[in-house]
Amino acid sequence: MKAAARGLSCVVFALVFGASQCAVLSAQQSAPTHQNPNWWKNAVIYEIYPRSFQDSNGDGIGDLNGITSRLDYLQSLGIDAIWLTPIYPSPQVDFGYDISDYCNIDPQYGTLADFDRLVAEAHKRNIGIIMDLVLNHTSDQHPWFKESASSRTNPKADWYMWHDPKMVNGHREPPNNWLSVFGHSAWQWDPARRQYYYHRFYIQQPDLNWNNPAVRKAMYDVERFWIRHGVAGFRLDAITSLFEDPQDRDEAYVLGPDGKPLINAYGDKAVETNLTDNLPEVHDVLRELRQVADQTHGRKVVLIGETYLGSVADLAKMYGPHNDELDLPMDMQIGFPPRRPRLDVNWLRPRIDEAETEINGNMPLFVFDNHDNVRWDRYVTADHKDDVGRVIATVLFASRDTAMMYYGDEIGMVTTPPTRKEDVKDPIGITGWPKEKGRDGERTPMQWNDGPDAGFSPPGVKTWLPIPPSYATINVTAEEHEPDSMLHWYQQIIALKKHDPALHEGEETMLNTSNQHVLSWLRKASDGEAVVVACNFTDQPQTVSFDLTAQGIHGTRVRTLLRTPGAPDPASLGSIQLGPYGVYIGRVE
Repeated sequence: MKAAARGLSCVVFALVFGASQCAVLSAQQSAPTHQNPNWWKNAVIYEIYPRSFQDSNGDGIGDLNGITSRLDYLQSLGIDAIWLTPIYPSPQVDFGYDISDYCNIDPQYGTLADFDRLVAEAHKRNIGIIMDLVLNHTSDQHPWFKESASSRTNPKADWYMWHDPKMVNGHREPPNNWLSVFGHSAWQWDPARRQYYYHRFYIQQPDLNWNNPAVRKAMYDVERFWIRHGVAGFRLDAITSLFEDPQDRDEAYVLGPDGKPLINAYGDKAVETNLTDNLPEVHDVLRELRQVADQTHGRKVVLIGETYLGSVADLAKMYGPHNDELDLPMDMQIGFPPRRPRLDVNWLRPRIDEAETEINGNMPLFVFDNHDNVRWDRYVTADHKDDVGRVIATVLFASRDTAMMYYGDEIGMVTTPPTRKEDVKDPIGITGWPKEKGRDGERTPMQWNDGPDAGFSPPGVKTWLPIPPSYATINVTAEEHEPDSMLHWYQQIIALKKHDPALHEGEETMLNTSNQHVLSWLRKASDGEAVVVACNFTDQPQTVSFDLTAQGIHGTRVRTLLRTPGAPDPASLGSIQLGPYGVYIGRVE
């Protein structure tokens, strides 16, 4: 179990030594960032997987200087902030989420000076840098864990989650049936300590003991270090996983229709996570993280949570009872509905409405794509690929929300999974093949042009993942010269989100709520300006009409702001024609 702290001596050790490297380095550099305290509300956040964005030195791996070289492109797209997945020194078992040093940059990505330059150059373009802060676990190569594993009496002995074995008929077994997210038991035997340690993720990612005040202090010093280096905020990885059942009870098995435990992709009997995820103690840590962030004078440091939650009630709690926890917990019910491989009006409408009405007026954060999930093309069957992409972009950017997108979404990059096990880089795919192919397919290099290596690396370089064949037609250069391209759609709808009063900050109301084919909503600014949005979720043409008198709007004419290429401009709200997966956005006049 995660033991209580070992008393004052352990706390003092952490205060003096636990984060000393962070404390020393943090005094060396400082960089500016967003000054407007509300910059993150209605913002557009662009996730970059650094290995795959731009290779500047020809080693086949993206890096910080590569990102800096593309800032003008991101500015032209209308990005407010960049979320970087981990760039810390790491053995790269989980491609950076196994951290061996929280206060430096992995050499394959560059140096701390390169990072400072990125922050400064991004600030010149009014773009903030958001770091991925991994609080749940470290690498097993982190000095903290090496010391903790060395004995049961060292100063960091209780920095991780250690437990004696369960003896069954004289044989050693793990303490309980908890499973790793990445397959098999979540407990790993350590022969030096003759104990098991808990790892919610890979074996090489031991969980920290957040019941230990010294651990908290060390991690809050990490937060302070990167704030001093000018970051605009943090995305808190696996934040709901910090605490587990103190009694170490077995989880219940997930049962199938026949009453027998289901078998997961790794061949294990699937278990629930009620005892290992989203425990109440998480909120204490969120408040403390918020307090550290708020100690920054002169600018707002935003906290974003990776929060896969099952209800809007749980989502609302993540903001805190006094808005003193997360600024932006991710609403994963919108973009990642469970077991729903198609766009579904009846699923999305109530959940978008809940996000607008049941989180106490807070700003929702919508996200449809990230580095852990199949890209947006999971919603596409055979035809209308770009049209489906426009629908998803419209829901993301025309809603009242802060919008988080993934690199390459704006050009319609698709998932390209490996076809052979020997080509898989992601350990999840290696363990779970062929049922689980891993996450390589959504992490392929950015497609900048149709030249060698798609403009990601210099010609002839072997890139860390193969360039997908789609780069020949799906790339930035080609789409910049095509008026009806996905890239131009993103540029236009992001510009509307940022500059149209109704779409930037207007209230949102669902319309035509009995229509099972078309998702429609109204955005209304404080000055009365109104915009209607309609998205056809089917492959058949649809016609919609709107009567807005109940919303206090008596205008019946509409002026087009954005529509699917080739669609007609309607004369009035009385008849708006939508083609298959068609979109219409218009200002009411």
